[in-house]
Amino acid sequence: MSAHRTMQVPSGELTVHVWNPAQSPRALVLLAHGYAEHAGRYEHVAQWLTDSGAMVVAPDHRGHGLSPGERGLMRDLDEYAEDLSVVGTTMAAEHEGLPTALIGHSMGGNIAIRFMQLGHGHDLRALVLSAPVAGGNPEVFALANHDPIPNVPVDPAVLSRDSDVGRAFRADPLVYHGPYLRETLTAYRTNVARIAASGSLGEVPTLWVHGELDSLAPLDRTRAALEKIRGPRFEEVVYAHARHEIFNEINAFEVLGDVVSFVTRCVTPT
Repeated sequence: MSAHRTMQVPSGELTVHVWNPAQSPRALVLLAHGYAEHAGRYEHVAQWLTDSGAMVVAPDHRGHGLSPGERGLMRDLDEYAEDLSVVGTTMAAEHEGLPTALIGHSMGGNIAIRFMQLGHGHDLRALVLSAPVAGGNPEVFALANHDPIPNVPVDPAVLSRDSDVGRAFRADPLVYHGPYLRETLTAYRTNVARIAASGSLGEVPTLWVHGELDSLAPLDRTRAALEKIRGPRFEEVVYAHARHEIFNEINAFEVLGDVVSFVTRCVTPT
């Protein structure tokens, strides 16, 4: 189980989850969760990483999970990247010398991309983008054309082929189950446009992992967006038949094994 701490960031105060390995940590891994969910859903991901010797640090973004803020409301995703930078800088100062990696899933993947484009990732040893919505989702964005916006929350069925994942998501009181808000949809559109206009991810080794049948972050749109910004040390793995939450898919052992192997390789001194 994670320990919780509060941390002052530009947006105010966040709850930050910290998972420690059994021995002294050999690396620090920042983890950015997706829209409507919270970092507590990544307990099993953190376990894989701590078993490899890493400390895992994951804030609940503002308006999500245990952190304060209006549920479901996002005004500017660059602010989330700034929050994440403060969390990372604070933890790195407390654990000086640890090599650092960043994992971002879905909206968290978009935040991780902006983290890099805004210049916060110069010390990163590895970047993992899990199903980022970097190319947007026209069906979701089109909801903003309605007044009022239809009550269309995230459908648990699109998350994973494992029906237990959907049931747990639906029953989780810390998950936002309401409709998309207009400001949130505008923030998403702005974020996708900024990603496209803001240049390369740079030299950091990057692994992009994605489900073939992801309907929340359509594979073809994501690939087109990442092709424009990928750096020279870029790897990708697409998992056949998998949906959006590849860390919770029926082949999660394969996905997590690939991610942990990549991170370990990048943070291990040569």
